[in-house]
Amino acid sequence: MGKIIAIANQKGGVGKTTTTVNLAAALGVLEQKILLIDADPQANATSGLGIDVEAVENGTYQVLEHAVSAKDTIVKTNSPNVDIIPAHIDLVAIEIELVDRDQREYMLKSALKEVKDDYDYIVIDCAPSLGLITVNALTAADSVIIPIQCEYYALEGLGKLLNTIKSIQNIHNPELDIEGLLLTMYDSRLRLSNQVVAEVKKHFHNMVFKTIIQRNIRLGEAPSFGESIIAYDATSKGAINYINLAHEVIKNNSKNG
Repeated sequence: MGKIIAIANQKGGVGKTTTTVNLAAALGVLEQKILLIDADPQANATSGLGIDVEAVENGTYQVLEHAVSAKDTIVKTNSPNVDIIPAHIDLVAIEIELVDRDQREYMLKSALKEVKDDYDYIVIDCAPSLGLITVNALTAADSVIIPIQCEYYALEGLGKLLNTIKSIQNIHNPELDIEGLLLTMYDSRLRLSNQVVAEVKKHFHNMVFKTIIQRNIRLGEAPSFGESIIAYDATSKGAINYINLAHEVIKNNSKNG
């Protein structure tokens, strides 16, 4: 039975898509079968895995609409063991279109039932907002990874996200867990980076992943080549960080499984 992990933070620029794409690729390299769902209208996870966004005919939008089955939207990627349900800019309209639907928060959850058992992990890249698409992702998910950048204002908005998670646990998805808080964009030379790490660990203790994602130029370059960091430069710091994170996720889930 696949585990569904949403990667969410309503703040932009915290490393959500980078984490979704590279964690999926790293898990795939570790021989886990992965489905990535691009639930962000910017479709950066789709293009980041080498798929032409303009050519996407069926993707997350059609899945949320229940116009097409999830199985019929799945595309293979060049990343070993990683499939994707791609996104297109039209996903932006789904918030309005679902507003009057019954069970609108459960559209993704019900659509994924038929594919959940085909994968070890389903990883969802959420939009940088707490709108209906993100609520669908969190309602469908078993757990959530929250990326936090090691920069000023890192914890700003985190309270709001944790309150959203709590209300989803109360109303839509009592099973939803926090998989972990992931520190990203860490630069060991900066005092601020070290202060943020210390503060997050002080507040959240065991909820914080041991793996920290370091600032890495190669990590920033990889998406423009339509590749994960693992394919682009397997020896880079970024690739090693995400392989370590994938090991940590697998280990945590084998303990719980």
